[in-house]
Amino acid sequence: MSPTQFPVLSFIILWPILGAIVTSLSSDIKLSKKIALWTAIFELILTLIALGLFNSANGNTFQLEEHYAWIPRLNIHYALGIDGISILFLPMTALLSLSAIIATWNSVQQLRCQHFALLLFLEGITIGVFSATDTMLFFLFWELTLPPLFFLIGLWGIGPKRRGAAMKYTLFMLFGGVPLLFGIILLAMNHATAISSTLPEDLCFDLVKLLETPLADPLQLIVFSLLLLGFAAKAPLVPFHTWLPTTTMEGPSQVTALLIGLKLGLYGILRFALPLAPEAAVEYSWGLGILGAITLIYAGLIALQQTNLRRLLAYASISHVGLVLIGIASLTLQGIQGALFQLFNFTLISSSLMLIAGFIQQRLGSTETLHLGGLAKVTPLLTSFYFIFMLASIGLPGTSGFPAELLIILGALTAHHSLGISALAGAVLSAAYMLSFTRKAFLGPITRPPVTQLHDLRPREIGLLCIPALLIIVLGFAPAPLLKINQTALEAWLSHLLDPPKVEHNEIAQLNQS
Repeated sequence: MSPTQFPVLSFIILWPILGAIVTSLSSDIKLSKKIALWTAIFELILTLIALGLFNSANGNTFQLEEHYAWIPRLNIHYALGIDGISILFLPMTALLSLSAIIATWNSVQQLRCQHFALLLFLEGITIGVFSATDTMLFFLFWELTLPPLFFLIGLWGIGPKRRGAAMKYTLFMLFGGVPLLFGIILLAMNHATAISSTLPEDLCFDLVKLLETPLADPLQLIVFSLLLLGFAAKAPLVPFHTWLPTTTMEGPSQVTALLIGLKLGLYGILRFALPLAPEAAVEYSWGLGILGAITLIYAGLIALQQTNLRRLLAYASISHVGLVLIGIASLTLQGIQGALFQLFNFTLISSSLMLIAGFIQQRLGSTETLHLGGLAKVTPLLTSFYFIFMLASIGLPGTSGFPAELLIILGALTAHHSLGISALAGAVLSAAYMLSFTRKAFLGPITRPPVTQLHDLRPREIGLLCIPALLIIVLGFAPAPLLKINQTALEAWLSHLLDPPKVEHNEIAQLNQS
């Protein structure tokens, strides 16, 4: 980074962390809430400024880069940058974090300052995950998401087993972190070996340099397997999915909205696992497709049997994770663009549905169909927003879910007919479980007296849901601007995967010195 360049990304990461510190130290609850709110609002503005500074025509290169020595002896750097793959995750993270703060404005009754502080801290760390271009720095941000989530689930959960859910989530993530760290270390050691140099001085954790460093065939499969295993636990993919339904039922809805809205595991697969071991990724793409199809169909079938809205949304999220993996495994531009588009939809659609489930939980104390029925008659505004997000979830034309699913299905059919059929079957299952539950919970006669006393959405809740609803409709009719932002980056990503560079040892040495 040049001395005159303002560290935009560092400021975006540090701003909510500083806001978290100030919020936690404030003794005035009303003041701390206002500090958290305005910190989140300003953070959203900062991420939109970063989006405005981003040049999509050069989206295949990292922009707004920062590079400082961190641990020189191990060649680890504080390195940040964004490209066409990561740029949109910044405003999406900021928007979802702001929504989580507004959604819990009055619902949290204990340790409120600490609650809002943890949400802000988690926001800053998550943006660090999307911005890091040094693999060890990425791993640091990745692991730092665990403490705030552990406390948010365990202290402010709504279920009697919330502490067990927090521990289960943490153990799953720690399990995934071990192979992830081993994979990162193997990549760094391979770079030093490739240039016939010495350890530890010539270890390399820089993502750009690692992408240009060839891996031997046996090591390709090992690294690919380790990274995939680490990211699969976070995604989550079957059989590592069981923590999400548990967390959804026991944890607070706003935290669950963050977990299902920001798919860090899928981002890791797209950003690191495939491009860093390209030959193994291409050779075993059929395995990725099968894993995605199993996750898609298995979670969809379980979702059909659910009678609780929150648990239903958890399995629906897992099923859509499988759909995204099918798009990635297709190794086609359409499939990859659809997968990335669907990751943005998680933030807009899945998280909004979970927030609505939280509003119902706050009002009725339950989201079981047994306690619902006839909600449309007493909460028309809540029902209207629910229908927008639900229809987008099943990919109705005119919503952002349609172009994303269409691109994935087209990419999957191009790659292999069985993948396309699996994606189509998943779309049918999605419509079946969402429409079936909607009919029971929102339509029909009112069967429970408490339902008649329900209050419709409050003004702040309406404002919270308006932005994602508007984006869903706009992107449904005009997805081209969003696709244009990441097209150049994804074309380069796909080209690297299908034709990885063969770099000679002397060229690697020159790259290492640059």
